Order: sequence, then C-alpha cells, then structure tokens
Amino acid sequence: MAKEKGRKMIAQNKKARHDYLIIDTYEAGMVLTGTEVKSLRQGRASLVDGFVQLDGGEAWLHNVHVPEYSQGTWTNHSARRKRKLLLNRVEIDKLASKSQETGHTIVPLAMYFKDGRAKIEIALAKGKKEYDKRQTLREKQDLRETNRAISAVKRRERGRL
Repeated sequence: MAKEKGRKMIAQNKKARHDYLIIDTYEAGMVLTGTEVKSLRQGRASLVDGFVQLDGGEAWLHNVHVPEYSQGTWTNHSARRKRKLLLNRVEIDKLASKSQETGHTIVPLAMYFKDGRAKIEIALAKGKKEYDKRQTLREKQDLRETNRAISAVKRRERGRL
C-alpha cells in the first residue's frame, strides 16, 4: 500500500477566526485510538466547542467531538474524551507563558491528515469584543465590494475592445 502524501482536511473551526484574534499558530500531533483514526478517515469531527488546556507540562485537547466509529465494537472510544497533544517542550513553555496573560486562550483551528498522520492546528488567540467582530465583518464586506467594482470596470473595458 502506497503511503499517503499531502494534506487532507478533516474539520475546520471557522467560528474561531471570527471570535478570536489569532496571535500565533502551532501544528501538533494527537494521541488517538484506532477507532478514532478510522472515524477521522471518514471525515467526521467537530472542533466548534474545542479548547486546549495545559496541565502538568502537557497539552490536552478538550471538547472536540470525534463520533464513534460505526463498525467499532466494545473497543470504541468516547466521542468527547480529552486527547493529548504532541508538542515540543519549547512550544508548550511558550504557550504556557503567553496563555497566562488575560484574555488569551488556545483554540483548535483545523484538523487534518498530513502524510497519513492526524494533525491539529492550534492557535494562541485573544478574544474579540463585539465591536471588533463588527469591524472585521465591515472590512471583509468593503474588500468584497471593492473587488466587485474593479472586476466590473475590467469587464466593461474588455467589452469596448
């Protein structure tokens, strides 16, 4: 059997980019059971309520929903169990010191397979206020309108030629 290459997306947390200002991102491996990997290969997971907690020099992923494997037996996993993240000591120490600051948290952004191994992208983030969220939406909308206007002008110019 040929080894997988590239990156295959499993799940994304789009709400995290809306609710938080992303300061720094990290890629981490996960300690998983066999049925969890099989369930992830079917592309089923939810990162919506997930967060990372540092405990005793280790990083733990909480509240990420990986549904039970449909063909699993008594060896099946529980859907919302906490999972250990595999990070370097330097990365854990950096996350620990930065996450102690007020308003900072560590959230999962994406879960994917990279060269056949399950990985998760986590981010050190700071919570946005309501007016920050509105400002971000306004900026996106302004950019979209600008791009539409530019493309409309280009279409008109092509029509004249």
